[in-house]
Amino acid sequence: MPRVRRIDHILLAMPAGREDDARRFYQDMLGIPEKTKPPQLASRGGCWFEAAEIKVHLGVERDFTPAHKAHPAFIVDDLAVLVSRLRQAGYRLAEDTPIDGYDRIFVDDPFGNRIELLQPTQA
Repeated sequence: MPRVRRIDHILLAMPAGREDDARRFYQDMLGIPEKTKPPQLASRGGCWFEAAEIKVHLGVERDFTPAHKAHPAFIVDDLAVLVSRLRQAGYRLAEDTPIDGYDRIFVDDPFGNRIELLQPTQA
C-alpha cells in the first residue's frame, strides 16, 4: 500500500514585500540558508530557506493573517544561546506548558507566525 514517507517542506505565509525580514529571521537568526527559488516561482515573491534536514518556504499571501496556533516545531542545538540572540534582536518569545524530554519555547517570526523551538533534554 502506498504511504507518506516524510515531509518535503513546510510552507508559511507572509505579507508581500517583507523578504528581507524573512531573511533576517530564518537565515540570520535560525541559521537556515536561503535557497534561490525556481525562476517560474520567483515572480510570486516570498523566499525559501533550506538545509540538509529542513526546508521552510515562505509564500506571499494577499490577505495575510499570521498563524497563531498552527506552527512548525524545529529541533535546535543550543536553545539557550538561540533564545538569547532572539531576545537581543527584539523577537517576541513565549513559554508554554513543559513537555517531557524537551526544553522548548515559542517565538513569533517577523510576521507573527508561531514557531516552536525544541531541544531534547539529557535523560
